Amino acid sequence: MCFSAEMDLAAGAVITAVGIDTLRNVRTRDQLALAALPLVLGVHQLVETLVWWNLEGRVSDAVGDPAAWVYLVIALGVVPVLVPYAFLRTGAGRSPLLDRVFLLAGLGAAVVGLAALGLEPVARRIDGHHISYSPGVPYDAAVLTAYVLASCGPPLAARASSLRWFGVGNLVVVALLAWLDQNAVVSLWCVWAALTSVLINVHVRESGMPSSDRDGKRRNRTVVRLHRN
Repeated sequence: MCFSAEMDLAAGAVITAVGIDTLRNVRTRDQLALAALPLVLGVHQLVETLVWWNLEGRVSDAVGDPAAWVYLVIALGVVPVLVPYAFLRTGAGRSPLLDRVFLLAGLGAAVVGLAALGLEPVARRIDGHHISYSPGVPYDAAVLTAYVLASCGPPLAARASSLRWFGVGNLVVVALLAWLDQNAVVSLWCVWAALTSVLINVHVRESGMPSSDRDGKRRNRTVVRLHRN
């Protein structure tokens, strides 16, 4: 399946619904930032649908220009800050000090990205199965490393397995895309991050369960594994 306006629309609609459900299962204020991630990533894909439609001639530049700008503001400015902040706020990581390092890296990457983006219309084009953006961001090793550290580091260092898998999946895909085609990172990695944010919903739901229910689920999984063996 290729990535397209239809793919972004479908993924955005599903993940936005998942994001709303995630927020409904929040039990404490400290969970809000983490629970907001699926919603932000879902809306992000819905915004890119407008960029696709603009490039396909279905909506005007009056819609496409601000949509592309908002899409990159979220990708370059919101995601690298929101991810480490969410993990720092919930205390889901193994080390508050390490989470602060991730947040500082995200702030640095966001400042560079937003400064390069500015307020001008964003150059973009359809390049095969993705949209190639030209925001003027200097993707040197330092900026890219800071961005990946901020967006993938916190879940990799999380205590919950569902959050770690979220981090592993995103790290593998962003590394693969950076190696194959750097221009594809912004568009293709963001849709992948949106899809894998379902794991955040799983974490928030489980963290809201009574401990007895969580223990029961773990016992059931153990029994199933033993039965298979």
